[in-house]
Amino acid sequence: MDVKLGERPSWILIWDFTPKEMVGTFQKGYNWFHKYVSVKKGDVTGISMILAAYVLFNYCRFYKELKHEHLPKYH
Repeated sequence: MDVKLGERPSWILIWDFTPKEMVGTFQKGYNWFHKYVSVKKGDVTGISMILAAYVLFNYCRFYKELKHEHLPKYH
């Protein structure tokens, strides 16, 4: 997580893209999902994380239209 923006291309090139490493990466993601987002526990944390990601994604997607609809200030 200490990678600077300019170092990102060289950092991505050192990744290991073998099938074994890709399966391991998916397993890590699967385990992370079930640890933090799993709804089986009955916790609202997972649902709120997904909802927050959905709202942020849609805000970024419609930002051009939304920035023109702000209310003008009358002083």
